[in-house]
Amino acid sequence: MKKNRIDVITLGCSKNLVDSELLMKQLLANGYTVKHDPAKPEGEIAVINTCGFIGDAKEESINTILGFAEAKKNHKLSKLFVMGCLSERYMDELRTEIPEVDNFYGKFGWKTLISDLGKSYQQDFAFQRSITTPQHYAYLKISEGCNRTCSYCSIPVITGKHQSRPIEDIETEVKQLVNQGVKEFQIIAQDLSFYGLDIYKTMKLPELTERLAQIDGVEWIRLHYAYPTKFPTDILRVMRENKNVCNYLDIALQHISDNMLKKMRRNISKQQTYDLLAKIREEVPGIHLRTTLMVGHPGETKKDFDELLQFVDDIRFERMGAFPYSHEDGTFAYDNYKDSISDKVKQERMDELMSLQERIALEKNEEKIGKIFNVILDNEEEDYYIGRTEFDSPEVDPEVLIAKTKKLNVGEFYDIQITGAQPFDLYGTPSESVGI
Repeated sequence: MKKNRIDVITLGCSKNLVDSELLMKQLLANGYTVKHDPAKPEGEIAVINTCGFIGDAKEESINTILGFAEAKKNHKLSKLFVMGCLSERYMDELRTEIPEVDNFYGKFGWKTLISDLGKSYQQDFAFQRSITTPQHYAYLKISEGCNRTCSYCSIPVITGKHQSRPIEDIETEVKQLVNQGVKEFQIIAQDLSFYGLDIYKTMKLPELTERLAQIDGVEWIRLHYAYPTKFPTDILRVMRENKNVCNYLDIALQHISDNMLKKMRRNISKQQTYDLLAKIREEVPGIHLRTTLMVGHPGETKKDFDELLQFVDDIRFERMGAFPYSHEDGTFAYDNYKDSISDKVKQERMDELMSLQERIALEKNEEKIGKIFNVILDNEEEDYYIGRTEFDSPEVDPEVLIAKTKKLNVGEFYDIQITGAQPFDLYGTPSESVGI
């Protein structure tokens, strides 16, 4: 083990990743060497940032902790700390079950970890992070928590009520990240729609986005995890009027039948959902919509599922993910519904839904063939450059595989002509103007 080195392992979503990056900056400021998600952990200290959202994520977190606990027992690790959502939710149980862990910290308690190492939290670096993504893009978390009461969701149990960050603090962070070379910002929160309501008494996502768009060096802004109920429609004007606000919106809809929307406690109807999506598409021509849908929630009938299939066929989402319902303790559904739909049926419905989406995604991508798009390069491989259009978020959306006909630089923007398409990837070549 390498003395004075700390390995930080991040599990779960991009919101967790931001927490890890904030922690890593503080560790670096206190003189440690830090590695993120190392292929082979070698530090004398390990910090695991856990996810506790659904069953599979909890299992991954527990197995990761147990693996590092075994390493500690074998004297390959001096100290082991665990933070994040899983420890926020199950701290007492984890302390009892895995005594090898030196300490557990909740979702928001990682600053205490610094002092437990005998170091001090550096206030001068409060808005600074050690970026783990490629240097040209970063995630930007603008709030924590959630005030919604969706039946299936454990997030409010873990993170508590919605808490917005002040606009000025976010602007300060963006300016610092731009100075580090960041050009593209993925704005994230559990609920973008409610941003600002708690501290400004009005929804401020449009104003925040517009102000960030005016900062020199901000090339792309992309919005993730909006909620359809009480959606701040003025953000559509901001998209139209600011070229660096990508025509892209990640808006989790979960279902469409009125029966399921009511059982899920989504506070929106089928018709309101169709109307909102029509308004978004009308006000921002060419916008690419990403959504997440759920199958197998208690009470979902074959008729409900058929409505969901028809909805996907009607709307033709450019980007879509789906997942089966997970019966999570502490949620409204856990206390009030029986998890009566079998895992087999859940999987069959998810497969059918994603098969439909795969066909739609291929048709949408084939429409791009022959057109030229501005693409940012994320990395270079032996046979291709790998990039993304403004309609593609890192990790979750299609990539553009670009032929190496000209020398291109990672982190730069280029005009790329699309030459081929698959359901979840595009192929392209640099346009004739590139390199002139």
